[in-house]
Amino acid sequence: MAKEGLPSIYDYTLDELKEKLKPSFRAKQVYNWLYKKYASSYDEMKNIPNELKEDLKANYPLDVLQIIKKEQSIDGSIKYLFKLRDNHTIEAVLLLMKDKKKDEDGNIVRSEKYTVCISSQVGCKVGCTFCLTAKGGFVRNLTVGEYIAQIVNIKRDNDIAENKALNIVYMGMGEPLDNFDNFIKAVSIFSELDGLAISRRRQTVSTSGIASKIEKLGKIDLGIQLAISLHAVDDELRSELIPMNKAYNIASIIDAVKKFPIDTRKKVMFEYLVIKNKNDSIDAAKKLIKLLNGIQAKVNLIFFNPYPGTTYQRPEVEDMLKFKDYLNERGLICTIRESKGIDISAACGQLKEKEANGNSWNIITRIYCNCSDCNGRRILYTKQKRGEII
Repeated sequence: MAKEGLPSIYDYTLDELKEKLKPSFRAKQVYNWLYKKYASSYDEMKNIPNELKEDLKANYPLDVLQIIKKEQSIDGSIKYLFKLRDNHTIEAVLLLMKDKKKDEDGNIVRSEKYTVCISSQVGCKVGCTFCLTAKGGFVRNLTVGEYIAQIVNIKRDNDIAENKALNIVYMGMGEPLDNFDNFIKAVSIFSELDGLAISRRRQTVSTSGIASKIEKLGKIDLGIQLAISLHAVDDELRSELIPMNKAYNIASIIDAVKKFPIDTRKKVMFEYLVIKNKNDSIDAAKKLIKLLNGIQAKVNLIFFNPYPGTTYQRPEVEDMLKFKDYLNERGLICTIRESKGIDISAACGQLKEKEANGNSWNIITRIYCNCSDCNGRRILYTKQKRGEII
């Protein structure tokens, strides 16, 4: 891989690259190779002069990260483990939200729909007690180029057409708003029409709730979607789950969200990780309705995804359904997030932890099956195929 510390070609907007490459039209040619053809080497760029290629190789490396491991689920989800130039690792997930659909004659009537969940940091400062990423502490922020390269590598690896729209969610490893400047620039580069052309409306930032940065982001008004990792309706529990809540409590987060510019056709997503006997009661649902009053809100309930060593438990399906129905019946839109990648190391930090420990166990299967043979695994798969909540 390229030498650590060198800037990456992916760090630059098209206008910035025009300032660096002369004549400036070469920048657009390079951009086309990077983001339309997913070139993995400057040698592939046939219309770029050799002298410029050598300069690019020496000063603007392409290989800022590499795929070292991936796990594919039966539902089409793929979890990636990337190695960076300094040998640290990060994760990203490609989620197949809808399959390709064909008519009786074999003609495609609907193409696949993808969402990619990408990382923002190596490690994380927030320290959520339910998250494996927190175990390793914070190492560093990702560069702009490391943001961009996650999407480029995933699109290349899956032969996703350059004109195929996908959604980006900044909710992998790390807190995106704690890497504010690089995150903002990544949003801009992703949305460039001459590049990946991923609309800002298709980009969602998920934050643990740094109220001051939510306000700052709102003032910039990038046109992206906002998701809040809420997970609790009172400060006592939220401080247990997310220690940063002691600095940015629920009231400060709600106040910042109310100031955030929201498209009238959109809503702020409140992610609510449901943990058995912690936040799954109807009393919690009542408090949530009161808390979100006056906000264009949608609640997304998420089953806690256990990992070895955690004391938290996955909630009962019946309790999740009661919680959801209580909110919907009272006018607060609520959905249960469909489990994706449940047969692989899909939870944040799992694949990194698994690789570091040399653990070949399928973590999810070990937790949800009552035995270690394949019968339990088949049950999980059968339920997923039928679209049941598990």
